[in-house]
Amino acid sequence: APAGERLLDIAQAEGQPLEGTCEGQMACSTCHVLVRAADLAKLPAPSPHEEDMLDFAWQPDPLRSRLTCQLRVTGDLDGLVVTMPERQI
Repeated sequence: APAGERLLDIAQAEGQPLEGTCEGQMACSTCHVLVRAADLAKLPAPSPHEEDMLDFAWQPDPLRSRLTCQLRVTGDLDGLVVTMPERQI
């Protein structure tokens, strides 16, 4: 994936069922994913606003939950593994 592209856009382009109802404006939690524990150190910390929006996600994990609209591809993310929760709210 090209550097700088959002993980949400990549997943949607590949047909993954990440809704992104707010079109990536961080006004919902429908692009919630769980990051593999081994990959957490690769990511920047979530902003306070992202943390607030994750409160609305279905069964958020305090350490592993992230919004894909806030994750941009960098070389450091090579091999990043995320999973989608059983459902989105």
